[in-house]
Amino acid sequence: MSFLPQEIVRKKRDGQALSADEIRFFVRGITDNSVTEGQIAALAMAVFFNDMNMDERIAFTLAMRDSGQVMEWRSLNLPGPVVDKHSTGGVGDVVSLMLGPMVAATGGYVPMISGRGLGHTGGTLDKFDSIPGYCTVPDPELFRKVVKEVGVAIIGQTAQLAPSDKRFYSIRDVTATVESVAMITGSILSKKLAAGLDALAMDVKVGSGAFMPTYEKSVELAESIVKVGNGAGTRTSALLTDMNESLGPVAGNALEVRLAIDYLTGKRRPARLHEVTMALCAEMLVISGVEKTEDAARAKLQAALDSGEAAARFARMVSALGGPADLMEKPDQHLESAPIVVPVPAPQEGFVSAVDCRGLGLTVVALGGGRRRPSDAIDFAVGLTDLVELGDQLRAGQPLALVHARTQQAAEQAIREVQAAYTIGAIKPAANPIIYRTIRP
Repeated sequence: MSFLPQEIVRKKRDGQALSADEIRFFVRGITDNSVTEGQIAALAMAVFFNDMNMDERIAFTLAMRDSGQVMEWRSLNLPGPVVDKHSTGGVGDVVSLMLGPMVAATGGYVPMISGRGLGHTGGTLDKFDSIPGYCTVPDPELFRKVVKEVGVAIIGQTAQLAPSDKRFYSIRDVTATVESVAMITGSILSKKLAAGLDALAMDVKVGSGAFMPTYEKSVELAESIVKVGNGAGTRTSALLTDMNESLGPVAGNALEVRLAIDYLTGKRRPARLHEVTMALCAEMLVISGVEKTEDAARAKLQAALDSGEAAARFARMVSALGGPADLMEKPDQHLESAPIVVPVPAPQEGFVSAVDCRGLGLTVVALGGGRRRPSDAIDFAVGLTDLVELGDQLRAGQPLALVHARTQQAAEQAIREVQAAYTIGAIKPAANPIIYRTIRP
């Protein structure tokens, strides 16, 4: 079928719904460059103002998914479902590193295709890059082999997956059209569904460090993703989780890998991080049919942690993808550490009453642990640890966190930024829920 791109733009400009054929035609043009940058920007702006209904969103997501390779797992005859989770991103969110191995240890297969850090949020891929030798871009055969044999492989997005989204996103990025729930839904799901999933659990963050600016917007995105994911043929559900403070007490690449190793080996399991990880893992096992109930799923997951099976899966994945075989036993031998570690003194006594979580994320970026531009190199060693939590009672001078820095100057700047990110008040605040809502099909 042949259409004129400008007529599709005009139709959406006038607030009409596009047909699946029109959407497929336009997305094909994004992929093969037969639609111009100006036309893509114009359509993005028209969608930004006039939105897309659910049928349009599903057609848009499927067209972007099908713009490149869609992975196929049936031929491997895996004895369990192919499942994944995606998070809208946050600070100290190291969940994927534990979740993949935990789900693999309890009967799921997790081909996780992850992203790099964006803005103030850390990227799973950058965390894995801090493991020497670990290959985040293996060839497709190795990826399939590791998923089949270990049950989990966490790698980077290949150029073959949803290529239309890459071009579309970069144009949205520079034309102030990113913040559209319809287009965000298509962007997230087209990449995830290209992995050929049976089921997807979505972690949509809420709060001062969240991608969406308000609770209402977070709910709107979660509902859109659940409807569109299921409409596109993948069992999808979403959890709304708290990002009013760092999820784990640690933020920074190698530092978060250390935390994940400590978590899997049982050395330490911070409570909020544990709750979000268990809830998402259990959701994956239930929606994919591995377990009937959440309680049964949680019991199975806890057993995989206690037996050491989840830790063993992580170790096998790391070595299968080129990382050190003894990373779990000797993390300090392989992971970089920063030369300067200094405490951030609390400026006054009182209770931690608010955290500018986005500010903490930007502090890690400023230390060198994130990117200002896509081409920037990352310093894996830097970051923050021992972050105090909302509601904690402090004496003046007691540490809010430890800064891990490359230079004294960077450390001093980070100290000021962390102090600015914490509000200390006289009254202990009411606790935020860790999980606000679960949205199922």
